[in-house]
Amino acid sequence: MTEQKNWFITGTSRGFGREWALAALERGDRVAGTARDTATLQDIVERFGDAFLPIELDVTDRAAGFAAVQRAHEAFGRLDVVVNNAGYGQFGMAEELSEHELRAQIETNVFGAIWITQAALPILRSQGAGHILQVSSIGGVSAFANLSAYHASKWALEGFSQALAQEVAEFGVHVTLIEPGGFSTDWSGPSAKHATPLPAYDAARERRAQQRAQQSAAGAGDPAASARALLEVVDAAEPPLRVFFGTRPIEIAKADYASRIATWDTWQRVAELAQG
Repeated sequence: MTEQKNWFITGTSRGFGREWALAALERGDRVAGTARDTATLQDIVERFGDAFLPIELDVTDRAAGFAAVQRAHEAFGRLDVVVNNAGYGQFGMAEELSEHELRAQIETNVFGAIWITQAALPILRSQGAGHILQVSSIGGVSAFANLSAYHASKWALEGFSQALAQEVAEFGVHVTLIEPGGFSTDWSGPSAKHATPLPAYDAARERRAQQRAQQSAAGAGDPAASARALLEVVDAAEPPLRVFFGTRPIEIAKADYASRIATWDTWQRVAELAQG
């Protein structure tokens, strides 16, 4: 039996955030869950009562993020697990993306996570314990056509979080990057945003769509099952900095890193030439 934990989870209206909040509540933990529209959380409130604190939040609003974390802390007395889950996928070739689309992707996926992290850190440091989980993606390790803005956001989150982990370790605070592969969420459906397509990229877009279809045919992960994996990470005495969710990401990462190392080896002469 694990000790009761107090959670703060962004983006609990659907997908991973909702499943993880339910899993935590079902085992007796308390959860503060955010959503842009708290009406989407009413069924959770009715089922779990005071154990669940719904908070309306747009994570791109820094002041609102700080206020939300403070509200959860005041309600529960402490925070043990902070999960930055809110985010979405922006589809579009690099040339197709508007300034607004690029900025919005970074504001939500990167700054949104940073604001909540900054808000939680003073609390976790003073406790001398806590766990920050950043929802990244295999897209934070590798990259694919038609998702350059999304990859930019997740690679930024990965670098930020790896540095963060080193900064807060001495305070007893852990950081974990959750890197899921393909799951049966609406990430590529209603939640996704799409740039206005340029005809020049129609062939490349179709190739990528076919690749995604083949990957989906191989089987997508179950968000509900992912909750069991998340709880194991949260309950670990020494949680990992990075962990894949799903079976395919490790294959993608190994192939990608093998290719990188081979290229670096091939061009090492140039690296040495640059040093003088």
